[in-house]
Amino acid sequence: MPQVSGFTIVRNAVTLDFPLEASIRSILPVCDEVVVNVARSADETLEVVRSIGDPKIRIVETEWDMTIKNKVLGDETLRAMRACRYPWGIYIQADEVLHERGAESLQLAIREHDADPRVEGLLVKYLHFYGGTDTVAVNRRWYRREVRAVRLDPALDIRPYQGAQGFRVGSKSRKIRARLTDAEMYHYGWARPARALRAKREVSQVLYPWSRERERNRPLLPWFPGIKSFRGTHPAAVREWVEARRNDPERRIEPAAFRPEHLRLYVSDAIERLTGARVFEFRNYTLV
Repeated sequence: MPQVSGFTIVRNAVTLDFPLEASIRSILPVCDEVVVNVARSADETLEVVRSIGDPKIRIVETEWDMTIKNKVLGDETLRAMRACRYPWGIYIQADEVLHERGAESLQLAIREHDADPRVEGLLVKYLHFYGGTDTVAVNRRWYRREVRAVRLDPALDIRPYQGAQGFRVGSKSRKIRARLTDAEMYHYGWARPARALRAKREVSQVLYPWSRERERNRPLLPWFPGIKSFRGTHPAAVREWVEARRNDPERRIEPAAFRPEHLRLYVSDAIERLTGARVFEFRNYTLV
């Protein structure tokens, strides 16, 4: 079994109410080390990471250059990748939690494909919570899969892409060649309490200044077709975090209201239900 490094980046996790401890703990069982790039923060983020107390964790303390806007996310993710010591890396964002139900399949897929140079990365399935931990967003604007395990051989030159949502290869940003696994990543970034979403909005105005006016004029999360009830189970690592935030009294999503741009979502959702194909789906990867 090839050794595996986990890696993540984080800044102001307490203020932004990331499920940071759960995120890190969820990948520890399938990693031989976990590199955490911790930016200088205005809260107790560093203390949260230290308090986990697992010898597999290696903390890299950093100073992020926020003047380069959203490029900082890719740069700091690359810094975490380069600090890894092993040939494969499992990437997780601070608002994501790997479900234990499929974690072993990710580990087995690394073992299975390690000798196949065609496979540069591995895909995990995604569930995006939205407006709370009991509702999920499932329309085509929300990616169903993304690469979360990659080869870390410097000769391959695999790099974070587009704010580190995924990865590409080389200076020309070729799509990474990947295989699907049964691993499941639960994304809680849009499920946090209203106060944390307000803090997120302030950070977004720094990282994405071109969206500043839109963010300022929309204090609540937008409603759209494809927000559905969640009937499953949350990962064990995050259940305590979920329960502590379940009864936030503040509304987070705008009241339902049809807009003309929603028509395309209704149409694509109907096609997906009938055929199983998600039309116009963005893919950051090439299946091999």
